[in-house]
Amino acid sequence: MKQRTLVKSLSLSLCIALSSMPAFANAFADPQSKTSAVAKSTKSAKQVKPSFDEYIAQLKQEALAKGFEQTLIDESFAKVVFHKRAVKADRNQPEKVETLDTYLPKRLPDWKIKRARAMYKKHQVLLTKVAAEYGVQARFIVALWGLETNFGKIMGNYNVISALSTLAYEGRREVFFKKQLWAALKILQEGHIDIANMKGSWAGAMGQNQFMPTSFVGYAVDGDGDGKKDIWANQADVFSSMANYLKKEGWNDDLTWGRQVKLPSNFDNVFAIPQNTGGRKNWLKAWAKTEKTLAQWQALGIRRTDGTNLPNVDIKAALVFPDGEKGRAYLAYNNYKSLMHWNLSYYFVSSVGHLSDHIKFPPIQ
Repeated sequence: MKQRTLVKSLSLSLCIALSSMPAFANAFADPQSKTSAVAKSTKSAKQVKPSFDEYIAQLKQEALAKGFEQTLIDESFAKVVFHKRAVKADRNQPEKVETLDTYLPKRLPDWKIKRARAMYKKHQVLLTKVAAEYGVQARFIVALWGLETNFGKIMGNYNVISALSTLAYEGRREVFFKKQLWAALKILQEGHIDIANMKGSWAGAMGQNQFMPTSFVGYAVDGDGDGKKDIWANQADVFSSMANYLKKEGWNDDLTWGRQVKLPSNFDNVFAIPQNTGGRKNWLKAWAKTEKTLAQWQALGIRRTDGTNLPNVDIKAALVFPDGEKGRAYLAYNNYKSLMHWNLSYYFVSSVGHLSDHIKFPPIQ
């Protein structure tokens, strides 16, 4: 008896649940329309996702409506293919839990530090010129260059239009990748690169500094005055574009990036930026709420890692815990925000900062 009652109850619950779903609501309201409703639902589902070729045809029409010339559109999309590897890479998230103690040795092995110092010396004349023009210390340009593409060696070999079209079609971030696609067409339209050489990562990041197309449009510059912004092969353009990015995002060459510090045993972690703030906007709010002068941090018991006093200068800083409250602690200066705009990752910014310090000390002869 209990079993029959239970079955009836479950059946009633299932009917109620299904009737609340759009695809089934009309069928329960009118039993005779069940067949046609399901048929319409099936037809609608098939119409939701076009084939990749159909989607590319739609993109080409949108590009035409945005004012791009038909010839440019045809040439740009002529060899577009669907990249399964790009979709897989976009969906996969790193599973291994890292700390800075394990991450930094991998990102900054001795050979990379030595190469960074060697590349700094090799390009010192150009770097000095760019640093003076944009107000960005050359060591940070070299550090970013080394960490983004191993000093221009690993830029990715994906056709950028293909990669962006693939990820737009995949759909999870269609609006973002379509925006990148239009920016990529603008770059081609302006003649900075041709379609055959417009290569990048699976996500569409381009050149020796791995700019997304919208970043290229916003920050890339013609460093040598040849009329093109070539971040793939022109070193003056690469360095100038990186420096221009940081400058536009508030860089101050009177400051460094930050410093690792030692906390007192009774320190109240409420004074630090929370490890996870839920995005850049909230992170900046937390920064504004918690930043203090070095003198104020000194009064709270914070010291350099060797136990000595903090610098006696009028500078504000925020306290960050890349690995949480039990990990390393850093006082981050205002330039830290510029680096976090480049890549909103404590680990990336820490690696850039530490590599830049290795370039500066000991002094390069």
